[in-house]
Amino acid sequence: MTAKARTVLLALALLGLVACRDEVAQDVSPVEVSAETLGHFCQMNLLEHPGPKAQVHLEGVPGGPLFFSQVRDAIAYARAPEQMAPILAIHVNDMGADGATWEMPGDGNWIDADAAFYVLGSGREGGMGAPETVPFASRAAAENFAAREGGRVLTLAEIPDAAVLAPVEQGGPQAAPDDDFEQRLRALSRPNGG
Repeated sequence: MTAKARTVLLALALLGLVACRDEVAQDVSPVEVSAETLGHFCQMNLLEHPGPKAQVHLEGVPGGPLFFSQVRDAIAYARAPEQMAPILAIHVNDMGADGATWEMPGDGNWIDADAAFYVLGSGREGGMGAPETVPFASRAAAENFAAREGGRVLTLAEIPDAAVLAPVEQGGPQAAPDDDFEQRLRALSRPNGG
Protein backbone atom coordinates (compact mmCIF):
# COMPACT_ATOMS: atom_id res chain seq x y z
CA MET A 1 0.00 0.00 0.00
CA THR A 2 1.37 3.36 -0.93
CA ALA A 3 1.85 6.24 1.46
CA LYS A 4 -0.87 8.21 -0.36
CA ALA A 5 -3.35 5.33 0.04
CA ARG A 6 -2.54 5.03 3.78
CA THR A 7 -3.07 8.76 4.21
CA VAL A 8 -6.45 8.60 2.45
CA LEU A 9 -7.53 5.60 4.58
CA LEU A 10 -6.40 7.33 7.76
CA ALA A 11 -8.29 10.49 6.78
CA LEU A 12 -11.44 8.45 6.06
CA ALA A 13 -11.14 6.65 9.40
CA LEU A 14 -10.79 9.97 11.25
CA LEU A 15 -13.82 11.38 9.44
CA GLY A 16 -15.78 8.27 10.43
CA LEU A 17 -14.85 8.77 14.09
CA VAL A 18 -15.83 12.43 13.97
CA ALA A 19 -19.17 11.52 12.38
CA CYS A 20 -19.82 9.00 15.18
CA ARG A 21 -19.29 11.73 17.76
CA ASP A 22 -21.93 14.03 16.30
CA GLU A 23 -24.59 14.20 18.97
CA VAL A 24 -28.24 14.37 18.09
CA ALA A 25 -30.12 16.99 20.07
CA GLN A 26 -32.56 15.39 22.49
CA ASP A 27 -36.20 16.25 21.90
CA VAL A 28 -37.55 18.05 24.97
CA SER A 29 -40.85 19.18 23.52
CA PRO A 30 -43.89 18.51 25.72
CA VAL A 31 -45.46 15.05 25.61
CA GLU A 32 -49.22 14.68 26.05
CA VAL A 33 -50.59 12.60 28.92
CA SER A 34 -52.27 9.34 27.90
CA ALA A 35 -54.13 6.54 29.68
CA GLU A 36 -50.76 4.80 30.15
CA THR A 37 -48.94 7.80 31.68
CA LEU A 38 -47.83 7.14 35.25
CA GLY A 39 -46.64 9.59 37.87
CA HIS A 40 -42.95 9.23 38.70
CA PHE A 41 -43.37 9.20 42.49
CA CYS A 42 -46.77 7.55 42.87
CA GLN A 43 -46.70 5.20 39.84
CA MET A 44 -50.42 5.88 39.41
CA ASN A 45 -52.27 6.91 36.24
CA LEU A 46 -52.09 10.69 35.86
CA LEU A 47 -55.54 10.95 34.28
CA GLU A 48 -57.06 9.71 37.54
CA HIS A 49 -55.78 12.74 39.49
CA PRO A 50 -57.12 16.30 39.36
CA GLY A 51 -55.05 19.46 39.10
CA PRO A 52 -52.11 20.57 36.98
CA LYS A 53 -49.37 18.14 35.99
CA ALA A 54 -45.68 18.48 35.21
CA GLN A 55 -43.11 16.66 33.10
CA VAL A 56 -39.34 16.66 33.53
CA HIS A 57 -37.04 15.84 30.59
CA LEU A 58 -33.70 14.36 31.64
CA GLU A 59 -30.52 14.26 29.58
CA GLY A 60 -29.85 10.88 28.02
CA VAL A 61 -32.88 9.15 29.57
CA PRO A 62 -34.80 7.25 26.86
CA GLY A 63 -38.53 6.67 26.95
CA GLY A 64 -39.72 10.23 27.40
CA PRO A 65 -40.04 12.55 30.37
CA LEU A 66 -40.80 11.81 34.00
CA PHE A 67 -44.40 12.82 34.76
CA PHE A 68 -45.66 14.20 38.06
CA SER A 69 -49.19 14.17 39.49
CA GLN A 70 -48.53 17.54 41.09
CA VAL A 71 -46.47 20.51 39.93
CA ARG A 72 -45.19 20.83 43.51
CA ASP A 73 -43.63 17.36 43.21
CA ALA A 74 -41.80 18.21 39.98
CA ILE A 75 -40.34 21.34 41.57
CA ALA A 76 -39.29 19.28 44.59
CA TYR A 77 -37.68 16.71 42.27
CA ALA A 78 -35.75 19.45 40.46
CA ARG A 79 -34.49 20.93 43.74
CA ALA A 80 -33.61 17.67 45.46
CA PRO A 81 -29.89 16.96 45.59
CA GLU A 82 -30.10 13.42 44.20
CA GLN A 83 -30.71 13.59 40.46
CA MET A 84 -30.39 10.63 38.14
CA ALA A 85 -29.44 12.87 35.19
CA PRO A 86 -29.23 16.58 34.33
CA ILE A 87 -32.61 18.23 33.75
CA LEU A 88 -33.02 19.62 30.23
CA ALA A 89 -36.58 20.97 30.50
CA ILE A 90 -39.61 21.11 32.77
CA HIS A 91 -43.09 21.70 31.38
CA VAL A 92 -46.24 22.43 33.41
CA ASN A 93 -49.93 22.79 32.53
CA ASP A 94 -51.09 26.37 32.00
CA MET A 95 -54.17 26.48 34.22
CA GLY A 96 -55.23 29.74 32.56
CA ALA A 97 -55.47 28.17 29.10
CA ASP A 98 -58.85 27.92 27.36
CA GLY A 99 -60.62 24.77 28.51
CA ALA A 100 -58.28 24.00 31.42
CA THR A 101 -60.20 22.92 34.53
CA TRP A 102 -59.08 21.40 37.81
CA GLU A 103 -60.50 18.02 36.77
CA MET A 104 -59.10 18.24 33.21
CA PRO A 105 -56.04 20.50 33.12
CA GLY A 106 -55.93 20.18 29.33
CA ASP A 107 -54.00 18.94 26.33
CA GLY A 108 -51.56 21.07 24.39
CA ASN A 109 -51.31 23.71 27.11
CA TRP A 110 -47.81 22.84 28.34
CA ILE A 111 -45.58 25.81 29.17
CA ASP A 112 -41.94 26.13 30.22
CA ALA A 113 -41.78 25.96 34.02
CA ASP A 114 -39.17 28.74 34.14
CA ALA A 115 -41.51 31.13 32.30
CA ALA A 116 -44.63 30.33 34.37
CA PHE A 117 -46.20 32.30 37.22
CA TYR A 118 -47.27 30.19 40.21
CA VAL A 119 -49.93 30.63 42.85
CA LEU A 120 -48.58 29.34 46.13
CA GLY A 121 -50.76 28.96 49.21
CA SER A 122 -54.20 28.71 47.61
CA GLY A 123 -56.82 26.39 49.03
CA ARG A 124 -56.39 23.99 46.10
CA GLU A 125 -54.87 20.55 46.56
CA GLY A 126 -53.04 18.77 43.78
CA GLY A 127 -53.52 15.27 42.45
CA MET A 128 -51.92 13.61 45.48
CA GLY A 129 -53.79 15.66 48.07
CA ALA A 130 -51.00 18.05 49.01
CA PRO A 131 -51.17 21.85 48.59
CA GLU A 132 -50.53 22.65 44.94
CA THR A 133 -48.24 25.15 43.26
CA VAL A 134 -50.59 26.27 40.48
CA PRO A 135 -48.93 27.38 37.18
CA PHE A 136 -50.12 30.02 34.70
CA ALA A 137 -48.63 31.42 31.50
CA SER A 138 -49.51 34.99 32.47
CA ARG A 139 -49.19 36.94 35.70
CA ALA A 140 -52.71 38.37 35.19
CA ALA A 141 -54.28 34.89 35.07
CA ALA A 142 -52.32 33.87 38.18
CA GLU A 143 -53.44 37.02 40.01
CA ASN A 144 -57.08 36.36 39.06
CA PHE A 145 -56.81 32.81 40.41
CA ALA A 146 -55.15 34.04 43.64
CA ALA A 147 -57.95 36.61 44.11
CA ARG A 148 -60.54 33.79 43.90
CA GLU A 149 -58.70 30.94 45.62
CA GLY A 150 -56.18 32.68 47.89
CA GLY A 151 -52.40 32.54 47.77
CA ARG A 152 -49.69 34.69 46.30
CA VAL A 153 -48.12 34.88 42.85
CA LEU A 154 -44.45 33.93 42.49
CA THR A 155 -42.02 32.99 39.75
CA LEU A 156 -40.30 29.61 39.91
CA ALA A 157 -37.13 31.17 41.31
CA GLU A 158 -39.12 32.93 44.05
CA ILE A 159 -40.77 29.74 45.38
CA PRO A 160 -39.03 28.89 48.67
CA ASP A 161 -37.54 25.40 48.94
CA ALA A 162 -39.52 24.78 52.13
CA ALA A 163 -42.77 25.24 50.19
CA VAL A 164 -42.04 22.23 47.99
CA LEU A 165 -39.54 20.13 49.94
CA ALA A 166 -41.09 20.16 53.40
CA PRO A 167 -43.49 17.36 54.32
CA VAL A 168 -47.17 18.26 54.49
CA GLU A 169 -50.03 16.93 56.53
CA GLN A 170 -52.54 15.34 54.19
CA GLY A 171 -55.88 17.11 54.29
CA GLY A 172 -54.60 19.98 56.41
CA PRO A 173 -52.58 23.15 56.10
CA GLN A 174 -49.02 22.88 54.93
CA ALA A 175 -46.74 22.14 57.86
CA ALA A 176 -43.83 24.48 58.45
CA PRO A 177 -40.47 22.71 58.37
CA ASP A 178 -38.73 22.32 61.69
CA ASP A 179 -35.22 23.69 62.23
CA ASP A 180 -33.63 20.22 62.11
CA PHE A 181 -35.26 19.48 58.75
CA GLU A 182 -34.03 22.79 57.32
CA GLN A 183 -30.48 22.14 58.57
CA ARG A 184 -30.43 18.63 57.07
CA LEU A 185 -31.81 19.97 53.77
CA ARG A 186 -29.15 22.70 53.60
CA ALA A 187 -26.41 20.14 54.37
CA LEU A 188 -27.62 17.96 51.48
CA SER A 189 -27.64 20.93 49.13
CA ARG A 190 -23.99 21.81 49.76
CA PRO A 191 -21.19 20.17 47.80
CA ASN A 192 -19.88 17.09 49.61
CA GLY A 193 -22.86 17.22 52.00
CA GLY A 194 -21.37 19.82 54.36
